[in-house]
Amino acid sequence: MAGSERVARTHNTGERFQESIRINSGLLALGNVVSALSDPKKRAGGHIPYRDSKITRLLKDSLGGNAKTLMITCKISIIIYNIYSSMIYYF
Repeated sequence: MAGSERVARTHNTGERFQESIRINSGLLALGNVVSALSDPKKRAGGHIPYRDSKITRLLKDSLGGNAKTLMITCKISIIIYNIYSSMIYYF
């Protein structure tokens, strides 16, 4: 899972370290929502923690209802970024 690596092994610091913290907290919140939804007692009248992260708020209708959700993400690889950055110096 994204963000689950250990800090000592990856030597993440600064912004990358903060990003891994945010990823882990979002995944934890998503796991808590799925756990609450799978428990019949909590689902019937209990609290489902949708507001604990942005990802669970976005997926609230899909996780707890009959809605269809389309999620589009985009990631630029660091390799492509480095190639593009080095090409700028040559032109």
